[in-house]
Amino acid sequence: MKKELLRMEHIVKTFPGVKALNGAAITLHAGEVMGFMGENGAGKSTLMNVLGGVFPADSGEIYIEGKKAEIHSIHDSQSLGVAFIHQELALEPYLTIAENIFLGREIRNSMGMISKDKMAEAARPFLERVGLSVDPNEFVGRLSLGQQQMVEIAKSFSLNAKILILDEPTSSLSEKEVNILFQTVKELKSQGMGIIFITHKMAEVFQLCDAVTIMRDGEFMGSLQSDECTESQLISLMVGRDLGNYYVRTFNEAGDVVLEARNIHAGKRAVDCSFSVRSGEILGFYGLVGSGRSELMKAIMGLDPMDSGEVYLNGEAVKKINPMYMQDHGVALVPESRKTEGLLLNNSIAFNITLPVLSRIINRLKVNYAAEQEIVENAMKALHIKAASSRVHCSTLSGGNQQKVLLAKWLATDPKVLILDEPTRGIDVGAKAEIYTIINELAKKGLAVVLISSEMPEVMNMSDRMIVMNEGHITGEIDHEDYTQELILKYAMGVESNE
Repeated sequence: MKKELLRMEHIVKTFPGVKALNGAAITLHAGEVMGFMGENGAGKSTLMNVLGGVFPADSGEIYIEGKKAEIHSIHDSQSLGVAFIHQELALEPYLTIAENIFLGREIRNSMGMISKDKMAEAARPFLERVGLSVDPNEFVGRLSLGQQQMVEIAKSFSLNAKILILDEPTSSLSEKEVNILFQTVKELKSQGMGIIFITHKMAEVFQLCDAVTIMRDGEFMGSLQSDECTESQLISLMVGRDLGNYYVRTFNEAGDVVLEARNIHAGKRAVDCSFSVRSGEILGFYGLVGSGRSELMKAIMGLDPMDSGEVYLNGEAVKKINPMYMQDHGVALVPESRKTEGLLLNNSIAFNITLPVLSRIINRLKVNYAAEQEIVENAMKALHIKAASSRVHCSTLSGGNQQKVLLAKWLATDPKVLILDEPTRGIDVGAKAEIYTIINELAKKGLAVVLISSEMPEVMNMSDRMIVMNEGHITGEIDHEDYTQELILKYAMGVESNE
């Protein structure tokens, strides 16, 4: 039996008006990777913040290596061997790797001055342990996200961490960086470290985790060995109901071509790309990270420069390719990052939804509040946005509800073509099912939908046709009845196919 590193029992945490945790629990052993799953708002982050010392629990017990622990601060948590690597990395970009690793614990020379040389030398073994071959004096801001994540893990070694919490660590990584991260996690596991791996991705649980703990509505739902459970069992525990096949498609007969792109060139991001999408059709775009899918759409929208090519809307050539013109003529792009490109999180739901249609609710500096309320209420009802009111800030919403607000924002423009870039990234399975239902309903009503996704099952189950890209080139176009994972991957990797 492996040594128990962590046991949290009967954890209760209440915020004003909300019981965030109600008897939450988790157990972790040495040399174990514990998947940690639950819908947005299930209490995963709250429980980890209690363990990480961000705020104390109202009641409950925490045992670390069999001894009862009192955690009242981040310092308490770190001194007990807990390292928490948040989804939003907490590194200073204008400091060096070594300075970040020893931030607040700087190494000084005999004169009492901070010694960059000594810190760089001390940082090297920690960087080697995570397989990061970079100069410790390199500025963190110059590293890729994957490399920055490794710096965070190296920092945890400098704190003598026994328990490592990774919060959605793969959400912004390339496939190569994900493979490196997984290899590092496996190495840490072999060294006896216990790892709590927070994720929404089922494949990661079965590929990497030894066991999985499920939370729902602030409560512990159970722990299962990953090799003894199924995806449907996990979903049922997470959402409290059987979602069945949560990919919802009715596959309607497509209408006329609404948007057509011909021979689009935009540097190396898009090279001689041509495609079309019809009303009532969902056109999937698949490719590995860096394949050029998002960049092609941004060029078509006028957000990124286009070197050459033509765009047609309803058979007519677009003379002015810029975001305002495309929006006014019925094309809307829901961007990949809701936090940096999509929403103003410190503003209300109503503010965000009506931002692209201010001309409809403001006349001569006078706001038509009735019109604003009608737009917002209709959107919240149609997309089932869960919030106390339309006046609450988007920052208080779960990831799934933020995604719905972002979708509502661009649906308010009454588009004829809707481009969705990674519409389910970072949201739980229940929210994904709702988003899929919404997308399907939009296609049924005649919208032309372009669905960009790096999740192959998502594109395969939701699209009528699929365009596959590799290094800025369109390498394949496949009809729904011809989909196979092998064929799609061949095109995605730029491998010639005879099929």
